[in-house]
Amino acid sequence: MTSYVMGIDFGSTTAKVVILDADGNVVASSVSHKGAVSDDGVKAALKDALTQAAIDLTSVKKVVSTGYGRRMLDIADRTITEITCHARGAIALVPEARVVIDIGGQDSKVIAIDTNGLVSRFAMNDRCAAGTGKFLEVLARAVNVELDHMGALALEATESVEITSMCATFAETEVISLLAEGRSKSVILAGVHRSIANRTVGLVGRVGKRDPIVMTGGVAQNIAAVHYLEKALQTTLIIPAGAQTAGALGAALFALDDLRNDGASKRKEDQAVESKLEMLLADTQRCAPACGAKPAPVVFKA
Repeated sequence: MTSYVMGIDFGSTTAKVVILDADGNVVASSVSHKGAVSDDGVKAALKDALTQAAIDLTSVKKVVSTGYGRRMLDIADRTITEITCHARGAIALVPEARVVIDIGGQDSKVIAIDTNGLVSRFAMNDRCAAGTGKFLEVLARAVNVELDHMGALALEATESVEITSMCATFAETEVISLLAEGRSKSVILAGVHRSIANRTVGLVGRVGKRDPIVMTGGVAQNIAAVHYLEKALQTTLIIPAGAQTAGALGAALFALDDLRNDGASKRKEDQAVESKLEMLLADTQRCAPACGAKPAPVVFKA
């Protein structure tokens, strides 16, 4: 009977599940968006993934969870931070990657990876929604545009305005004022995406820009976000197939390590980093994003 492992990325806005067989092949990958840190989202993604794999939960021998709500999952055998899991998943997708950019729903992360594929340094901004997927959601509503359409519309702009507010709430007010002035939606959205790019470039600078740079997470599917980031970084980003589920893939690969009970040396190195990451993330995620505060990126060196 074939054994399977599962990685669950319980994010702040979406749940992602990846199932691997014992040979490390991806047999299922699912994404569900059911609201903020939603149990329903995890259940939907889990059900869909099991259906894709044509198995039931009894066939899954190891489960590793990651993401904002990783500790909420009783199904998980252990939890690993999203920093480590996104690095592991990105390296599996793009072995030559040296920097990973992950713009999530609640935070933005830039991760430097060493030649052994391990996290060497990271910078993170989760004290404000500015520059995150939530930022995009709020401003998409403000201009009355579907989230999936805002990237293409932004690229239609022939000029751009500055979106200066660091807070999503204040930026929404700024966007409404620009609409009242007669600015087009495309011009405003170009400014929104350029603002996100500029904030992300600041995080890249803190870990050190090294090519190749891989972008993971849901915002990697936004063509304007990628375009403005590439312009700001003056480089071409690698957007792998499965970018949105890279964290879940990384978690599943750690679960596969546990199933095989090999790769122990690498896992010890990962766990040495993990202990530091857990302390840093506990400090930064203890309070919700403060919209009025200037974001203070967390910087980590291995």
